[in-house]
Amino acid sequence: MAAARMRVGIISAGRVGTALGEALAAVGHDVASLTARSPESRGRAALRLPQARILDPSGVVADSQLLILAVPDTALPTVVDAVAAAGPRPGTIVAHTAGALGVAVLEPLARLGAVTIAVHPAMTFVGSSDDTARLASSCFGITSDDEIGDAIAAALVLEMGGTPVRIAESDRTLYHAALAHGANNLIALITDAVTALDAAIAGPHGEHSATATVDGPDPGIARRVLAPLVRASLDNVLEMGGAALTGPVARDDAATVRRHLAALAALPDHQLVDGYRALSARAASQSGAGRELRDLLEAHA
Repeated sequence: MAAARMRVGIISAGRVGTALGEALAAVGHDVASLTARSPESRGRAALRLPQARILDPSGVVADSQLLILAVPDTALPTVVDAVAAAGPRPGTIVAHTAGALGVAVLEPLARLGAVTIAVHPAMTFVGSSDDTARLASSCFGITSDDEIGDAIAAALVLEMGGTPVRIAESDRTLYHAALAHGANNLIALITDAVTALDAAIAGPHGEHSATATVDGPDPGIARRVLAPLVRASLDNVLEMGGAALTGPVARDDAATVRRHLAALAALPDHQLVDGYRALSARAASQSGAGRELRDLLEAHA
């Protein structure tokens, strides 16, 4: 069913909805209409989906064979009620992109005869056309009520160049938690690392004397120092798992970790040391570190 060229409607033209619309249009689907309330969404739609008409939700529902609900998890139930009130035609395929929810949230539409699926791209979106290109290398968590829905969801993902991964309805929250832990919490981790490294490079008087160039201090040096190390570590753990761990925790070096904790605790942001301690304690547990190191890391947990 999904292999046929379909008339697609998108609610709404945010980062995710626009990227999916571009990807579907690129393989021949007719992305005919969408909702776009904010100036940013309207500008994004005009630039990247110029063929699509901007309509109200009821107009998009009436115009669509495939309806994509690309709204945040918290907004999805309200949007589903609005779509149900608009009366989608029986047989309309309705897909939502919320990570933590399966197809139960679409039950009001299933009762009206819609084919309901959850299609969540495991990717971060920044709002540019790069998002669309990344979809081709992404996995998508798909959930449906039956084999027909599974086949449609998988076909749509494969058309866009992605890889479908089936997630049970009961496991959608766990699936989403894993992605948030690996991707969103990584942002917090690297932000803290940049903060600490900036302070170290600035020196005790807050001057970037060690990194001065002919044009003056280099404010981006901390990111440049970290970038190759972080990328190599990510590649290593994805290939080797926990065996990729290096550094003082891997060496069971409690003395060095104690000095790390003291240095981080002296920074203005006193919560930074808490993040280091929590992640180091987890790494120590995974690597089988000795009691002295584990006690040190768990002392203020």
